[in-house]
Amino acid sequence: MTLFLKLYAACVVAFFALDIAWLGFVAKAFYQRQMGHLLAEKTNWGAAIAFYLIYVAAIVVLCVLPAVEKQSLLRALGLGAMFGLAAYAAFDLTSLALLKGFPAGVVPVDLAWGVVLTASVAGVGAWVGLRLAS
Repeated sequence: MTLFLKLYAACVVAFFALDIAWLGFVAKAFYQRQMGHLLAEKTNWGAAIAFYLIYVAAIVVLCVLPAVEKQSLLRALGLGAMFGLAAYAAFDLTSLALLKGFPAGVVPVDLAWGVVLTASVAGVGAWVGLRLAS
């Protein structure tokens, strides 16, 4: 298994575990209150899984691999935080700009979650990568 695939597998597990905990338990009521009028009755799992797989690949390429190359967990956390902010801002701020009824109160919460989630996943991936390299 190549380094990329090992890092990708570690990051997929971390991402799914953290995001499911957040969306399914910690913030479920918040999103339901804020965005219930916008939520579909059934989740489109194909679209959700496609996002997860693409996003995690980007975390590995843009955050984890550069951090492993520099042998810096801190670099992974910083790159992950910035990438998470940019990616979640793309969704939240575009939605706020274009969608009628998109709640402004969701934006800071979701941006913060994007930073924490992506930095955490990048950190896990880098930690694994640094262990594999030693």
